[in-house]
Amino acid sequence: MDGDIQNIKKWVVFYPIYINSKKTIAEGRRININKACENPTYAEIYDCCSHLKLPCAIESEKAYPRDFMQRGRVRVQLKREDGSLYNPTISSRKQLMLHVAELVPRHPGRTKKQEPASTSTAGPSKSGKGGRKKR
Repeated sequence: MDGDIQNIKKWVVFYPIYINSKKTIAEGRRININKACENPTYAEIYDCCSHLKLPCAIESEKAYPRDFMQRGRVRVQLKREDGSLYNPTISSRKQLMLHVAELVPRHPGRTKKQEPASTSTAGPSKSGKGGRKKR
């Protein structure tokens, strides 16, 4: 167990804020806003890394230093001990972020969450009446 923990410490750290389109670069976003996704969670990132056949581990108690209310991060191993890549299409942190940001909007949990939200907003809308009177 201790040997496994030592190995995890050398893995790449991936906070959800790195690919959050709602954040600025100063707040921690690391990729282009056009390629980023809206409010990803560490669980969605973990599922996407697993889908990409990369060894990963969730650290739910960890917080992002610039925004300590943002809980959770994912550790991802890009290379084996001998230096060969687990996934040949992902050779760097930046490529990992771009691939995960592309996959998160298609995550099964995310698509189910968005469908009921869109039907509830299509309900009765506010009419143009009311508000301040013109003088």
